[in-house]
Amino acid sequence: MLAPGIMISACGLLLLGMNNKYSIVVGRIRALNDEKRKLISPSKLENLNPYKEKRLDNINVQIDFFANRVVLIKKAVTSYYIAIGFYILASLLIGVNFLSDQAFIQISALMAFLVGMISVVFGVYYAAQEIKNGLEIVKVEIEHV
Repeated sequence: MLAPGIMISACGLLLLGMNNKYSIVVGRIRALNDEKRKLISPSKLENLNPYKEKRLDNINVQIDFFANRVVLIKKAVTSYYIAIGFYILASLLIGVNFLSDQAFIQISALMAFLVGMISVVFGVYYAAQEIKNGLEIVKVEIEHV
């Protein structure tokens, strides 16, 4: 019962980091949308100089990247929650195994734990993709300056 319990705690830490990233990404999307609204206000729309037009295009590209990051974060968080569910199931099955010593319950507990581990691997993969996407956004921002 110790291993699933430790993995539940580990997933909790991973979720904490992902939720922090989610908040930052959503905040950045809101800031970019606010800047975009200021650039394209009706009184300024016809007076956009080439620099402001380029900035508007840059903002649109960044928003697309951030939207993709939000999807990846959602997938990572979902994977971690699924893993936690399977770790809880594995813990319960291990506890039931003490009451009834059946091979089916032992195998089920092991399978639940392994499915949880696979789910964590998927979560880590999505988190890595999200980090890669974050680098692309930095490159887009640097191009504008």
